[in-house]
Formats: sequence, structure tokens, C-alpha cells
Amino acid sequence: MMTRDELLALHDQQVRGTVAARMPASWEAVQDGPVLQVATPGRGLVFAPDLDGVSVEQLDALIGRVRDRAVTNGRAVEWKTYGHDRPDLPERLRLAGFTADSTETVVIGLAADLTQAGTAPDGVTIRATTELADLRKIGALESEVWGEDLSWLADDLHDRIRSAPDNIVILVAEAAGEVVSAAWLVVFPGTEFAALWGGSTLTRWRRKGIYRALVAHRARIAVDRGIKYLQVDASDNSSPILQRLGLQPVTATTPYLWKPS
Repeated sequence: MMTRDELLALHDQQVRGTVAARMPASWEAVQDGPVLQVATPGRGLVFAPDLDGVSVEQLDALIGRVRDRAVTNGRAVEWKTYGHDRPDLPERLRLAGFTADSTETVVIGLAADLTQAGTAPDGVTIRATTELADLRKIGALESEVWGEDLSWLADDLHDRIRSAPDNIVILVAEAAGEVVSAAWLVVFPGTEFAALWGGSTLTRWRRKGIYRALVAHRARIAVDRGIKYLQVDASDNSSPILQRLGLQPVTATTPYLWKPS
């Protein structure tokens, strides 16, 4: 079994280090020194895996330019930080007006170890979809679960399907025709990794094994495709489940958000 440090190094190399090469075609990217800023259908995203050689003054200037581009684009921007980034990055973002969102735990494990993680309960079926109507239902479900407007997810998922259909598999779990949970597998081409995204379940359908069943379903797809590692940015609800299934925590990730006035 690989150690935490070995998995973290692999994650930084193959996941964080390959963002620019595997973005959906419709994303608009600006490379500003060590900072990659992209505009997606939902919001702006910022990736900066290596800021160690940047002075505080240079970092503040980079953050300011990220904020300026967000104003020009007229949309919020999310700077994804990690627990092993330079230690002053969160404070510099806060001083620039960014607000921390919920911290998640990055967990990594072997896809082959997750194929038997669980099965869907009676009355619940899992199926893959690419239909826009289903994607709209997923956006509505995610909005209800998280208490914010996440309807843009439908366009984001649709964009990913059109841009690189082999790199995403979207699953819905249904009961009596209602979408009660949804999750998707995002493949990182050219690497040994795929990510488990989504996995949100309506409150009344939790603790029935649906989340585990969706993990197992995606793990089997990953194994069939020759993918070795699965990675999850896991919420406090998901992280204990995933660690019990054998995934290792390697770092934490906290998004810092800034919204134009």
C-alpha cells in the first residue's frame, strides 16, 4: 500500500499538474505566471499548484488580477487551496476579500478496492444518462441538497459531455421515477486517476446505502477502463464513509470565493 506522502505526490503530479491539458473545450483559460484562471459555465476557477517562489507582493498582485478578471467576466471566482500550499495563501486571499467555503478532505484509493462498496436498496435503480432533462433534475436535486442555486450544474455537465464524452459518466439513482441521488465519474485522461464527483442524496433517502452503491458502480466502470486510482474531495458527511471503504486522507482542500458587487 502506498503511503500518504506517496499518494499526495502522485495527486499533485497527475491531478493538480494536468488541469490545463484536460479542460473542457469551452472553458476559457488565462495563464498568469503560476496561476491558471478559467471561466466555466458556472463560475470562474483558479488553480495554482506552485506558488513557493512567489514573493508576498507578487502574490497579492496575482490575486488582484484574478479579482479584476472576475469583474470583467461578471461572475464569481473560486480559488481552490490545499492544506499543503504555502501557509500564507489563505490569509492573502482573505485580505483581498475572498471568503472561505467548507473545507473538504482529499481521499484517494484503489478503484479495484471499491467495486463491492455497496448495492442499491430495494426500489432504487441506478442508470447512466446523458439526457439534458436528467441533467436539469440533477441541478435541481443539488440545489435542494445544498440550499443554493446550483442549476448551472446542468449546463456544466452537458458541456463536459459534448466536449469529451469519454471522460465523464453521469449516474442517477431513481425511486418511483424521482431522482433521489446523482453522482458522476470524471476521468483525467493521460493519468491513472479519475474523480468521484456529486454523490448528493435527498435527505429522506439518506442512510439507505445509495451513496455506497454509487461509489461501487463508478468504481466498476473505472476498473473496466483501466483506471487505477479514485480521488474524492469529500465532505464531512462523505469522508468517514470513504475512509471506512479504504480510501486514505492525503490533504485538505478549501475553496476561497470572491463575488463581484
